[in-house]
Amino acid sequence: MKNFILYILFFAFTAFSYGQELNLPVWTQYLADNDFVISPTYAGIGDNLKVRANGLTQWVGIKNAPDNQALYADFRIADQSGVGISMYNDRNGNTRQKGIKFSFAHHIILDYTSKQYLSFGLSYNINSFRIDIENFQPTEDIPIVDPSIVDDRSISNHNFDVGLLYRFNRFYFSLNANNILDKKIENFNGFEPNRLLNYQAYTGYIFTNKENKNVEFEPSVFFQLFNSDGRSATDVNFKYRKFNRSGDYYWIGASYRFINDQYLKPLNIGPMAGFMKNNFYFAYSYQLTMNDLSGFNSGTHSITIGIDFLQGISECACTKGTSYRKYKNNGNNRN
Repeated sequence: MKNFILYILFFAFTAFSYGQELNLPVWTQYLADNDFVISPTYAGIGDNLKVRANGLTQWVGIKNAPDNQALYADFRIADQSGVGISMYNDRNGNTRQKGIKFSFAHHIILDYTSKQYLSFGLSYNINSFRIDIENFQPTEDIPIVDPSIVDDRSISNHNFDVGLLYRFNRFYFSLNANNILDKKIENFNGFEPNRLLNYQAYTGYIFTNKENKNVEFEPSVFFQLFNSDGRSATDVNFKYRKFNRSGDYYWIGASYRFINDQYLKPLNIGPMAGFMKNNFYFAYSYQLTMNDLSGFNSGTHSITIGIDFLQGISECACTKGTSYRKYKNNGNNRN
């Protein structure tokens, strides 16, 4: 009976993953001071070259649960423009997904005195998806493997993301449309959706301590809406960040994720922490699953490591990050 329940739960999250296909899995890795995970509009903002590697293991304790590795890098190519690249490898049971994104962003000054900036971003995506049929094995509940499955059902897709980012002093708001093209589904049957358009909004504000300029508080909200079926989810986040005299810092925070029609029933909730030391970055987050899978796993773990290079070569304030202390050496940074 327990094996049957596990099979049903496994089938459920495998089906859910199909709806996420061609999306870089967004958990809380964007909170590891890596906003470029969410939007191409962040390419080139902050330190000139930022590299982040992320490893995520979801639902530890469930066999063949989702597992993801990703690499992100972005840098400026001019005073007001930046480019970036994202690569990921995602395993979910017998499904395999790999993808790469090439991004471009341009930043402009709306008003220098009040520090209002507007950024535009575009990403070109190449993704591949396949089913490992060679791993299909008969079970007690499914004694015969479907004989109609005779190939790996692999397919590749091309797509685009577009985004807009507005910053006003320490306030930021980004709006993105991801996977704006329909995907090919010739090799798939059943419930596989061909419309993967989804919208993402990310906003927050950085408060500084008037008595201690080395301390920052950052509440933020991340919202995602899937066009295919109208489902949506929201993250509510909070971070505390403290700097030392040399500009290194550490931070701690927490995130609360819920489906929008069940905001009092969180999908997951958990703490996170990280630090920057001599341009080396490390962060860890833990998400405790709060839905029906909670009895079968010990949560989701995510680790981010990174390094920053070539700080402070831009002459335009529009490439300065929202956090003054994080980018205090960046170009014409005037506060």
